[in-house]
Formats: sequence, structure tokens, C-alpha cells
Amino acid sequence: MSETLYPPSMPRRLALCGECDWVVRLPERQPGQRAHCPRCHHHLTGTARRDAQAPMACAIAALIMLGLVFAFPFLGFSTHGVGHVMNFGDTAKALVGDDYGVLAVVLLATTVAFPGLYLVTLVYVCLGAGARQLPGAIPLARLLRPLEPWMMSDVFIVGVLVSLIKIVSLADIHIRASFIAFCIYSLLLLRTLTLIDWAALWDAIAPVPAPDAPVHAGASGQSQALVACRACETPFTINHRHRCPRCGKRHHVFRVDRIQLTWALLVTASLLYIPANIYPVLSTTTLGHSRPQTIAAGVLHLAESGDWPIAAVIFVASIMVPVSKIVALAWLCIAARGRPDASLARTRAYRLTEKIGRWSMIDVFVVAVLATLVQAGALMSIEPGPGAIAFAGVVILTMIAALTFDTRLLWPDAAPNDAS
Repeated sequence: MSETLYPPSMPRRLALCGECDWVVRLPERQPGQRAHCPRCHHHLTGTARRDAQAPMACAIAALIMLGLVFAFPFLGFSTHGVGHVMNFGDTAKALVGDDYGVLAVVLLATTVAFPGLYLVTLVYVCLGAGARQLPGAIPLARLLRPLEPWMMSDVFIVGVLVSLIKIVSLADIHIRASFIAFCIYSLLLLRTLTLIDWAALWDAIAPVPAPDAPVHAGASGQSQALVACRACETPFTINHRHRCPRCGKRHHVFRVDRIQLTWALLVTASLLYIPANIYPVLSTTTLGHSRPQTIAAGVLHLAESGDWPIAAVIFVASIMVPVSKIVALAWLCIAARGRPDASLARTRAYRLTEKIGRWSMIDVFVVAVLATLVQAGALMSIEPGPGAIAFAGVVILTMIAALTFDTRLLWPDAAPNDAS
């Protein structure tokens, strides 16, 4: 395979920070360097890379491992002479069979469908980053960044480990080849994300066009009618066009107040959090006796069994993180309406809130794995409960709320609420 080199980077280029709306003129990056916003320290670019071959090779290796995940058994379970072996695809089948198809869709989308689509698209885009201009590379590249928050293979691995620890004292667990392949696939996926130099990759498939009007660094984008493309991060003047001149992505204008939208999502998530904790997330049947278990009851059961580390993980991921995220985003919405002081501290609080939210999905994955693995008839079996659906809704809604919140409103010269 010939080396796919990025074109020489522009000596100086403009960037518009997506978090504080500050216009920055970037110097040429040397390999290994990344650019930060001087006002809020947000990453304006990733680490500079020389070529697109490394992320492409890593993505291909991840796809191969993903294929092997479905070729072998995933986990084995046996107790009192009764055993069960599960494949990865059995998780979705078991959830659909228990009338929890929504959980099956969430599981497959976040662990297989979204990452698989991301990797295949990335390979195609990287192939088009050289002299070969492949058709459709630009619209496909626009799909990549929005998929990143929803890829949760690493969260799923933690969920599997928590599931195994919860039942290891009740049965014999056997790690199979598919689980090892999934771990390797997850590591390769994470490595692929760190190897992508988005600025150079976009330069290779779509050069930066000349600005429509003079742009001044060291000022806000709102003061110059500038917005940044959500796909390729190119600043352009919204007064002149409603599509990015580089990648063609339409500039979306919110028809509702961004703060009101975030509030609506938070209120809905808060209401869902009540049934998520009242109703059981799973039911364990042992010798014909069924025992429903809520999130809090599961934490207490693990603590009473001496599994304090696992109890702490579930408590933090399923109780502390959702509540903290709702409270933090509500506080930020209030702060955006008040005086815009302490902007940097509040922006950092937002970053932390946005990053940790996805880890609340651990409990949903625990339910999915246990419901599939522990199937020994009346002797022992586990079924999902309605609380799991409500809790998955809480996680998804809080993630969307974090993505819709406009951090530019935390800064003195905030952009208007209807800007994207």
C-alpha cells in the first residue's frame, strides 16, 4: 500500500473556537503538536500527523477484530451441571425475546453499528485523502464527528466485567475467544480516534476556501457574523450563505432558545429518572423464586456481598453521574442567563459533565449481558426489567442535553441563542 500523505498545511489559518467563540489565527503545526484556544484552552486541532495511513491501518484492524467478535462464542456460564454459551449477537436476540427491543437497539447501535459505520467511512475517507479523489468522500466525512459520542464499546467492556463479578460467586464463568476479540477491537477503536488529524484530513479532501469578508483574530465570531461548520470546523460568514463553503453542510439555525431546549431535555430526563429507580432493572430467578432488583438494591447487594469496588462503580455510574449531570447542566443554564463571570471554570465544568455522561450506560449493558448469559431455566435465570428502559432514556437524554447546550453563552460576548 502506497503511503497516503497529507498536503502541506497552510502556514497560518483561522480557527473559530466552538466553546468560547474566539477567533484564533493558528501557526503551522509541526508533527506531534496540537493547537489550543488561548481563551478557554479548548482543543482547536488534534495532534498533527504526517499521513493518513496510520488511522486507516488501525481502523482496518479494528474492523477485522469486529468481524471475529461474531465468529466465536463470547462467554460461557455453568452452574450445578447446567451450562449456557452466548454469542455476542445473542444479547440482542435475548432482549428482543423479552420484549425489550429498545435495549437491543441501544446495545447494537452503540457497540457495533455506530463504530462499524465510523470505521468503514474513515477508511474510505482516508483512501480519498491522497491523489485519489474518491466520490462521496466529503459528505461521508461529515458523518464522522457526530458519531463519536455514541460509540461505547469501552463502556460495554466495563459492563461485561461488572456482570461477571456479580455472578462469579454463583456460577462458573468462561471467557471465550469472541470476548478477547471484542477487547482488542475496542482498544483499536480508541487508538484510531487518537490518530486522526482532522485538520489535515479535511485539507486533503477539501481545501480551505478564501473568506468572504475580512476576518480578525482576537475577537469573537459573533461580532463578525462568523460561525464554525459543525463538520469540518471551517469559519464562514453566515450573512453570505447558509451552507459551509468547504464541505456543503447546511448551517442549522435553532428555531427555539438553546437554553430552553436544554431545560426541556433535563426536565424529561429528571422525570424518567424516577421510574428508573422505582422499577426493577432486572429480576433474578433462583430455584423458581423471582427477586426483582432496582439500581439501589443492586448496589446494596454488592456491598453486602463484599464487592465494594464494584458497588462503588455502579453507584457512581448509575446514581451519582446522572444526578450530577442533570444538576450541573441546570446550573450552567442558570449561569448562562446570569452574569458571565467565571467563564473558564464553568466551561471546564461543562467539559467534565459532557465526558462522563456516557459511562452511565454501564448499568444498561450489565442488564443486557446478565439477561443473555444467565439462562439455566428455573435453576437460575435473569430477565431485564422496565427500569432499564427508563434508565437508558435518562442517559440518552442527558447526553443530548449536553450536546445542545451552547457553551458560548458562558462567555461575555456570547453568541445569540439561535446560532448553531
